[in-house]
Amino acid sequence: MSLFPTGALRHSGNLFAMALDVVRTLPRRPFQAREFIQQAWFVASVTILPTALVSIPFGAVIALQIGSLTRQLGAQSFSGAASVLAVLREASPIVTALLIAGAGGTAICADLGARKIRDEIDAMQVLGIDPIHRLVVPRVLASMVVAVLLNGLVSVVGVAGGYFFNVVLQHGTPGAYLASFTTLAQLSDLWAAEIKALVFGAIAAIVASYKGLTAQGGPKGVGDAVNQSVVITFMLLFVTNFVMTAVYFQVVPQRG
Repeated sequence: MSLFPTGALRHSGNLFAMALDVVRTLPRRPFQAREFIQQAWFVASVTILPTALVSIPFGAVIALQIGSLTRQLGAQSFSGAASVLAVLREASPIVTALLIAGAGGTAICADLGARKIRDEIDAMQVLGIDPIHRLVVPRVLASMVVAVLLNGLVSVVGVAGGYFFNVVLQHGTPGAYLASFTTLAQLSDLWAAEIKALVFGAIAAIVASYKGLTAQGGPKGVGDAVNQSVVITFMLLFVTNFVMTAVYFQVVPQRG
């Protein structure tokens, strides 16, 4: 047990070093365009449907909670503005991050872990091929691009689901709901959400790649690495989300 803090610090340092290696390797040529397209399509194919399905109850819960609160306060005309603000700022980046980490990240970790235990990574290094440049960078870029696109999908589906549940179940006014969209939300909220999704996608892919490339112990080790990558990614995502939200509120003036 005394070695646990040392091991945790060592893994944290290795993860950070790998993230720096990814940033350093990004401009290196040749760019692995084919691998990037394949990984982007793969990550999108395993995340787009679950993301759309998860965003519906997220939008519904937000609409129901905010609709009930605004009705108690006598501010039903602001239900649409508050729902859009909640979905745009927090719900859509978080949903995107969780699905990218839970579906796309696990697939990336399992793929690289299987290559590791089959000694393919060692063979690439013997041949002078950098696994970071050849395998990790295309997956990180693919996750970032897909996360940005999925964030837009979640925003649209979440707002549409919130509109349906607010108008149909809570008997809200459609015109008031739509007219109040821009009362509190602003364009900078959308840009902040997209930047969050971009960062979250990079974190999920880097953690998954790191755990995959360091997997050992056969198939069981790969399974353990997949589980650990999900847990670590979730922890980092929530901490990063808190930091980015705090910085955003300090930098961007909010509407009254």
